[in-house]
Amino acid sequence: MRKTGVKTIKEARHLARSGFTLVELLLVVAILGILATVAIMNTAGMSDEARVSATRTSIAAIEQAARMYEVRTGKFPDSLEVLTQSMGERPALLDKKDLNDAWGTAFAYKKTGSFIEIRSAGSDGQMNTSDDLVNTETN
Repeated sequence: MRKTGVKTIKEARHLARSGFTLVELLLVVAILGILATVAIMNTAGMSDEARVSATRTSIAAIEQAARMYEVRTGKFPDSLEVLTQSMGERPALLDKKDLNDAWGTAFAYKKTGSFIEIRSAGSDGQMNTSDDLVNTETN
């Protein structure tokens, strides 16, 4: 009869050692939290890079549309909104949605003689700051 009691004690010791301790569980949760934070930070950074790339592409498209307008009319448009209007039977060169950057801010447009500037306020939404994106090729 004692053997049954010994076996029960051995089983009790085995069961006590087979689970995770609270410290081990907390350590695992902390590591998962750190990994999640790193993943979120990397994703946020990539998102901003993607917005910069998309905005540069939009600026190039707007500049191309302005040049096409110049070929049709002999002058650059007075505003970007002109590029969203059809010219006779010709369709508009841009959609109205194309006049905003990837952050949702309207592009700034300046025409000085034969030069045009298309500017995005960038991620901070403020014009004339270090994160602005500007077309580099002018006429």
